[in-house]
Amino acid sequence: MAVVIQYVVVRKGIEKMTFTSKQEADAYDKLLDSADLLADLLEKGPVTLSEEHREQLGLFLATEKDALLAALKGKPAATKPKKESP
Repeated sequence: MAVVIQYVVVRKGIEKMTFTSKQEADAYDKLLDSADLLADLLEKGPVTLSEEHREQLGLFLATEKDALLAALKGKPAATKPKKESP
């Protein structure tokens, strides 16, 4: 019998993702924290968005953190090489 250690990220009672590494789980939890803060900021903005749209946009911005920070500094984002189709 094998023993498998899993780290589960849970938000608002909902299981979001399971990881085999604590480091990966912590990084994802931090990403979700950032997304929540960005969604809260978007709620204060001049455009009315549904809660779902704020959450989606907050997660997108948190995921694209490097590009967002570059844009806020007035610099173009470093482009990632595109994956080629087989």
